[in-house]
Amino acid sequence: MKLARLAAALFALAFASVAQSAPIIIKLSHVVADKTPKGQAALKFKELAEKKLPGKVEVQVFPNSQLFGDGKEMEALALGDVQIIAPSLSKFDRYTKKLQLFDLPFLFNNIEAVDRFQQSKEGKSLLDSMTSKGIKGLAYWHNGMKQMSTDKDQLKRPEDVKGLKFRIQPSDVLEAQFRALGANPQKMAFAEVYQALQTGVVDGQENTWSNIYTQKFYEVQKTIAETNHGVIDYMVIANAKWWNGLPADVKAGLSKAMDEATAYGNKLADDINQRDKKLIAEAGKAKIQTLTKEDLAAWQKAMAPVWKKFEGDIGKDLIDAAQKSNT
Repeated sequence: MKLARLAAALFALAFASVAQSAPIIIKLSHVVADKTPKGQAALKFKELAEKKLPGKVEVQVFPNSQLFGDGKEMEALALGDVQIIAPSLSKFDRYTKKLQLFDLPFLFNNIEAVDRFQQSKEGKSLLDSMTSKGIKGLAYWHNGMKQMSTDKDQLKRPEDVKGLKFRIQPSDVLEAQFRALGANPQKMAFAEVYQALQTGVVDGQENTWSNIYTQKFYEVQKTIAETNHGVIDYMVIANAKWWNGLPADVKAGLSKAMDEATAYGNKLADDINQRDKKLIAEAGKAKIQTLTKEDLAAWQKAMAPVWKKFEGDIGKDLIDAAQKSNT
């Protein structure tokens, strides 16, 4: 009897030891390809986290909507089915109206201005703007500036998109942006866009060079206008309850890994976009339309009413802070 109890105690001790040493599984899900800026930052985070916390964490990266599409990933995070995701900033307007700032057209001159704002006091404060909703912001990851594309031969002025159907992310600001142009915005999951363009369900879309290339949108569009009219960036977020429950050393190691992965991915972003723009041009399937200052001024004028419409929700002080990053 004593031997049986001893054996049971030893087994329990061994089991507890194994359980204690089992690594924390961290599922990081995203919707784009590994070769994009976000894909590269995610892989770098895995590498750094596992290096800094050997045996303590295992980061599993799921690209290309393999685990959850962009319509389900927020719910999956809330349920604890995934621990970290990196949605587009456009996805957060139902959690806080302040993040609608990033969808305002022609707010930032370039990705460097976006970076300056995100590193500012005002930009960093937005990472904690959704903690009451169970969302902990960890970092901003760059994708890049947005270009516009259609299945038409001409894309120089706002009148060229009048009446066309455009795929948009689920964002009230983006919907208002295309309505201001006289176009018809259609909210659609990222994974569905290629087929929608191919079959004519929509006529056009807006995206970064890296997404246009890696998702092969250039194969089913005739013209891409280099508008740089907005930004697609991401906020890397964690389930706040899960994050706050992590051991202090694990949380510190993951934070350090995230900071380094962010610096790595954001530095790569512009290089990747310029490389993919060149590859699209070399493929010869879609024409890249260069716009004059007058062309761009026409787009800016057409989209200007969008700012006034959302100023109350976002806050004029926040818009002013973002504009200062352009200088």
